[in-house]
Amino acid sequence: MTGDDGDSGTAVRGERFSGGPARGFLSSLAADERIFEADVAVDRAHVVMLAEQGILDDDQAGGILTALDAIAVAGHGELPDGEDVHEAIESAVIEAVGPAGGRMHTARSRNDEVATCIRYRFREDLLAAVEAVVACREALAGLAADHRETVLPGYTHLQPAQPTTLAHWALSYEAALARDTERLLDAYDRTNRSPLGAAAFAGTPFDVDRERTAELLGFDGVLRNATDAVSTRDFLLEGVGALAGLATTLSGLAEDVVVYSNRGLLELSDDYASTSSIMPQKKNPDTMELVRACAGDAGGALTGLLTTLKGLPRAYNRDLQRATPHAWRAVDAVTEATAVAAGAVGSVQPDVEAMAGAAGEGFSTATGVADALAMAGVPFRAAHEAVASAGREGTPGVDALVEAVADRVDVAVDRATLERALDPVESVASRDSAGGPAPAAVADQLSAARAETTAHRDAREERAAALAAAHESLTEEVARYA
Repeated sequence: MTGDDGDSGTAVRGERFSGGPARGFLSSLAADERIFEADVAVDRAHVVMLAEQGILDDDQAGGILTALDAIAVAGHGELPDGEDVHEAIESAVIEAVGPAGGRMHTARSRNDEVATCIRYRFREDLLAAVEAVVACREALAGLAADHRETVLPGYTHLQPAQPTTLAHWALSYEAALARDTERLLDAYDRTNRSPLGAAAFAGTPFDVDRERTAELLGFDGVLRNATDAVSTRDFLLEGVGALAGLATTLSGLAEDVVVYSNRGLLELSDDYASTSSIMPQKKNPDTMELVRACAGDAGGALTGLLTTLKGLPRAYNRDLQRATPHAWRAVDAVTEATAVAAGAVGSVQPDVEAMAGAAGEGFSTATGVADALAMAGVPFRAAHEAVASAGREGTPGVDALVEAVADRVDVAVDRATLERALDPVESVASRDSAGGPAPAAVADQLSAARAETTAHRDAREERAAALAAAHESLTEEVARYA
């Protein structure tokens, strides 16, 4: 994935720079396998445009495009040695059709070529990540739909806090993943702009049609400034940043699943767990521990990318060759972790009885009792103190609450009201404001989540369909010459 200040390939540049002890250090050919198909597509689109503009005649374009077809079929592994995939493909074309094959590089540099190839591939990777996130959200929504009334202990600082429901918990992560989806789609849209035609960094005197190559490759438009087009990798920063945010959301989900597994509240499917090599009784939530760790991978990739890009002068710098692998590592790791999380959530087995039993532990309904007192006319701070006094030695009975209230406030509180407030199920049901855990409030959240998920799935499919249509159109145009 190198760049240059002009033409590429030892066949074009002669033998002066064809060897030396640093040649292997400079080479990115092996790593470039990831963008092999992208490079072939970029070459095809560029040659078609050159023919349409009269810069190449039809026979020249036909010979080059026929050679590119053969190279695509043979695959990356059959390329000749080269400094990078771009040079190797061009050398293979020249080997197939003679010196005229070098005309495929007219009016471009490896600088705009590699920038286009990276965007071409990364946009597909982002769509794959979106698909995985949407699937994970659907799994969470499915869990929520089945457990709108399943009470669950809620924790803050890992201490019993307030009872909630399994549905409310699941939808809290679905909501966060919805924002992660939006960020990935936004990153896709800014990635999907073409640098091709910018040449080394200052444009070209040839009468190229940049909008045409962008159309053939499925880009939504072109980057307007040639220097910016070859220099910037901010689209990688945005994409990897979105992936790091997604990995952070998943790490929280994974941690909760690990904790709930530890407390016997749910059980992972055997497909997403493992046992000990020595302790036969163990069932470990290993997959979710690895999902949790993925946040470190993504954060490390983002830090590596930021550090590599920091302080680079304008136009192309060879540092950029070391920048892109950070993005590949991040998108691969996070997309895989997202798919695993979706599978784990979709197959998890909640222990409804254990959840109900744990929901009231640690006097978790205390806030609800204080709220009930406040709604009866007790100043909330006084209600807070009364409930705290009654619960110093654990969850109080209703008699202890009545006594504590009578000692501190001059407000009559109905005994039945206190009994309801002490009940985890009633406590959950009372919190029916928008966004709350009461079944009716959760139903509204679930409906909104499903509508938003459908919209995001449609958005992904619309973008994927546009890429497929562009690929088909490019194939048809190539067939006119090859």
